[in-house]
Amino acid sequence: MTKGWIAVLALIAADARADVFSFETPSGNIQCSVGLEVDGSDIRCVIIDRSGPPAAPRPAWCASDWGHVFFMRNRGLVEMSCEPLDRSRHAQETAEYGVTGEFGGLTCLSSRQGLNCVNEDGRGFFLSRGSQRAF
Repeated sequence: MTKGWIAVLALIAADARADVFSFETPSGNIQCSVGLEVDGSDIRCVIIDRSGPPAAPRPAWCASDWGHVFFMRNRGLVEMSCEPLDRSRHAQETAEYGVTGEFGGLTCLSSRQGLNCVNEDGRGFFLSRGSQRAF
């Protein structure tokens, strides 16, 4: 785990107000932001370049980009968003491969295979360039 990521996690855990923390995988292809509040947490991850079928079929009403944005709270199902893809890279920290981050009920593991995030209900998502899954 990078020292910077450890320091930010320690600061977030110590503060009872809402905080937002962002990180990216070493490739820069997956960008995530985490929101932490007293009563829960959430994570939103964007996979910029992806291939293969999306994790869920595109809804008929979706006329924008699909299969790039994943969102979940510390409890409940994973949601995917229909929205224009934001290719900007603006993360505060890098989640090096082999690093596990815990964010108030959410746990994410960054590996060479991809990013795997799970909530307290055992729901989550796996993101890599070649495969994206919501479970």
